Amino acid sequence: MKHDVLAALVTADAEARTVVLVRSLADGQQFLVDRDGAHTVRDGRRQSLAEPPPQALLARATAALARDGARAFDIAGQRYLIQTLSPPPRLVIVGAVHIAQKLAPMAQLAGYRVLLVDPRPAFASAARFPAVEIIGDWPQQALPRLALDRRSAVVTLSHDAKIDDPALQAGLASEAFYIGALGSRKNHARRLERLAASGCGAAALARIHGPIGLALGGRSPAEIAIAILAQITQARYGADQPALPAGG
Repeated sequence: MKHDVLAALVTADAEARTVVLVRSLADGQQFLVDRDGAHTVRDGRRQSLAEPPPQALLARATAALARDGARAFDIAGQRYLIQTLSPPPRLVIVGAVHIAQKLAPMAQLAGYRVLLVDPRPAFASAARFPAVEIIGDWPQQALPRLALDRRSAVVTLSHDAKIDDPALQAGLASEAFYIGALGSRKNHARRLERLAASGCGAAALARIHGPIGLALGGRSPAEIAIAILAQITQARYGADQPALPAGG
């Protein structure tokens, strides 16, 4: 791997950015693809490619931004290796409740960086959530700063509309691959009415998984947390993910 490309990958990792490395297996040529398109790196600076890559190759590489792993493809008579290099996926839990206490360590074991958002210090404490990053701000302040992307999931668990609704609005305005909200069907219907009244369109509201979690039949906080993490996993790897973004 070229020194400049390696340095660019190290920088992307430090900045928690996802980058796709594309290499030709025929001649060893390589370039990077990120949210801003395809480029190479020389003397530590991003530069445009001398020749644009085949459109089919660029489409494959762009799609790989949302997935992990490496894949090889034959495109335009050449063999290419496309490798996604990305930070851990993030799970933003809104509401420091009993279910969150079970969900946070489960998600960490599954490889997620977990962030807990709750403005109530009596609930969102290190004693109740050891080894979890706690953001003690209101969701409308915290979530925009997090720059939610296609590797982010958002779950709202507080049962308090003043906390949950702004978090859902922020999630819907982002490219988060999963958005879920705790509550009964009746409560979820009322939630959708409030969000619609605030300006969220039908396509955006359809992205919310509510009631949250797969229908596994569990009742305890731990069982509900299992159902939530299972649904997040399904959404992350499923083939039926909605087109993004759909914030309006």
